[in-house]
Amino acid sequence: MFFNSILKMKIIKQCLVLLVSLIFATSCNTKNKPMATIKIPVAKKNPKELTKHNDVRIDDYYWLNDREDKEVIAYLEEENAYYNTLTAHTKDFQTTLFEEMKGRIKEDDASVPYKQNGYWYTTRYEIGKEYPIFARHKGEEKAAEEIMFNCNELAKGHDYFNLGGISISSDNNLAAFGVDTISRREYTIKIKNLTTEEVYEDVIENTTGSSVWAADNKTLFYTKKDPVTLRSDKIYKHKLGTAATEDVLVYEEKDETFSSFIYKTKSKKYIVIGSSSTLTTEYRFLETSNPDGEFKIFSKRKRGLEYSIAHYGNEFFVLTNKDKAFNFKLMKCDENATEADHWKEFIPHREGVLLEDIDIFKAYYVLSERENGLNNLKIVRWDTYAAYYLPFENETYTAYVGANPDFDTNILRYGYNSLTNPSAVIDFNMDDKSKEIKKEQEVLGGTFDKNNYKSERIWATARDGVKIPMSVVYHKDTKLDGSSPLLQYAYGSYGYTIDPYFSTVRLSLLDRGFIYVIAHIRGGEYLGRKWYENGKLLQKKNTFTDFIDCSTHLIEQKYTSKDHLYASGGSAGGLLMGTILNLAPELYNGVVASVPFVDVVTTMLDESIPLTTGEYDEWGNPNVKDYYDYMKSYSPYDNVVAQAYPTILVTTGLHDSQVQYWEPAKWVAKLRDLKTDSNLLFLDTNMEAGHGGASGRFEALKEVAKEYAFLLDLEGKIKI
Repeated sequence: MFFNSILKMKIIKQCLVLLVSLIFATSCNTKNKPMATIKIPVAKKNPKELTKHNDVRIDDYYWLNDREDKEVIAYLEEENAYYNTLTAHTKDFQTTLFEEMKGRIKEDDASVPYKQNGYWYTTRYEIGKEYPIFARHKGEEKAAEEIMFNCNELAKGHDYFNLGGISISSDNNLAAFGVDTISRREYTIKIKNLTTEEVYEDVIENTTGSSVWAADNKTLFYTKKDPVTLRSDKIYKHKLGTAATEDVLVYEEKDETFSSFIYKTKSKKYIVIGSSSTLTTEYRFLETSNPDGEFKIFSKRKRGLEYSIAHYGNEFFVLTNKDKAFNFKLMKCDENATEADHWKEFIPHREGVLLEDIDIFKAYYVLSERENGLNNLKIVRWDTYAAYYLPFENETYTAYVGANPDFDTNILRYGYNSLTNPSAVIDFNMDDKSKEIKKEQEVLGGTFDKNNYKSERIWATARDGVKIPMSVVYHKDTKLDGSSPLLQYAYGSYGYTIDPYFSTVRLSLLDRGFIYVIAHIRGGEYLGRKWYENGKLLQKKNTFTDFIDCSTHLIEQKYTSKDHLYASGGSAGGLLMGTILNLAPELYNGVVASVPFVDVVTTMLDESIPLTTGEYDEWGNPNVKDYYDYMKSYSPYDNVVAQAYPTILVTTGLHDSQVQYWEPAKWVAKLRDLKTDSNLLFLDTNMEAGHGGASGRFEALKEVAKEYAFLLDLEGKIKI
């Protein structure tokens, strides 16, 4: 029986190769010219035995784990050629989509200026340019502009370019900044004199890009990365005008499950070193006026104790889960007595309200809360404790505190948008409760009217009885009778919440009859901290089954059907895609998996891979058998079987530091070997980019256009 099934599969595959060659040689062409035949790429098998806990796994494609191997590059290029050839008939449509998406975006756009230390800072773009210009002006908002960095000039000669982590000295004269030209999030820090425009010879390599100036305007603290694992593990002190080799190590995080970072409090009084893992945090602090002093531990780490700190007056405010406050509470302590046993409760824990953040001003503090999945902003006076909430009336909105670096102000800047309402930046007067819309996102092209779209929040019942919320948006003319195409998206990991947000890009799907759904599955924090806890470690499978149960609900309620349901997710959301494809492939007509984390067991056992050890609290440590077994039971790569799969598009980047390219490459190779259907399977590898894709403002839209063209092609909706 087993032999016959293998023989049958081989015959099917041989027929598929011939069928694909014939079909695409005669029908799929550009400009009506016949296309040459192309065979389905087949990666060679070179079995490697992987043993753990007396369990043996055979990995036929482990050899793909070497980006320096010419044979590996040749295979990736073969996959790219296959993808490009078989989607050649969509290329003109991709261009149409790209121009359409680009046409909705204001090219000569600029952020709303924010005030910091006497200057107004803004980021703007120019027509025809891909990269931002960082500028500032002094005094009034309309004063003469001073360009700090024109990234369009700096990016010349680079396939990828990203400038970030701009840090301005307290005298406003110096700017430290980080540059990444590889897309592995390894930044080189440089220093520019904003008065003379001279870029100093100080060069600090292999950093996170972020840095903090001490009050002397000469001392710079920064975070360095391990060159192999890319874990941010060391904090150094650099003196202006000296070589990086002379920099002083001020802190080293030796626990491989922790990463370190550094920042300055809003009060500007302290420089803070943070160390964090998924479940535990620890901080050290030093007065900015004493850069050569010793950092003092705020409160020693205790496994499971999470906290963050904000400084005000002579006190620290501590947002923490101390004493089983799973949705967090706010405590405070004197700045000279900061250990946890000195913390006093300021705002108690509330079971139904997730306390996400606190922003401190001279006369007010603002709490960012989440209740029943919805964002709330609560404003409280320090002197009277009189409090009120900003009013939001929709059920599919996103509201958040924006850039508020100025401490002595009564103006709160916040952002608001929804699935149908473009983003707005709003200045709210906390004294008289008046507000001014500083900017509302312009949707160009002349066809957008928010009244043409509808949004709602619906709830599916998971197989264990839990209600799963979904945010839904569609054009008002779209039929809800089961005949409409629907794209279901989710992430579902690390407690990261995907709020319902507006997207001009998404309009290209909605205007062509697609319904778009964000599934707020367990693993995020949409419904509070427990929503996250119930979607991680040994409960991770809830994330996957929640998504599938949402899909079933959407079909049952006639939003769509199996023939028109699509799914997409990236990174950890790509893991989600890989798992649902193994568990319920029959539900979907097509799936897009972007930079997918699909080889969970092998990756989590390899401590040399960037960021692995810090992930143990999220996925579990496979060196422990219970976690190994559970991980193996859902890992997409380990659970590919001989069954029919829908049409799949997989994307990755050769230089990805978050999810190594070989995970999706191996996964596609194994799918090709085992799947029993005739549906197309594509692997598209960006040979220049990393985890975030292309770096240009509009270049990234080309990647979205590829994905949308893939979906619309399956729906027969390609029209130039």
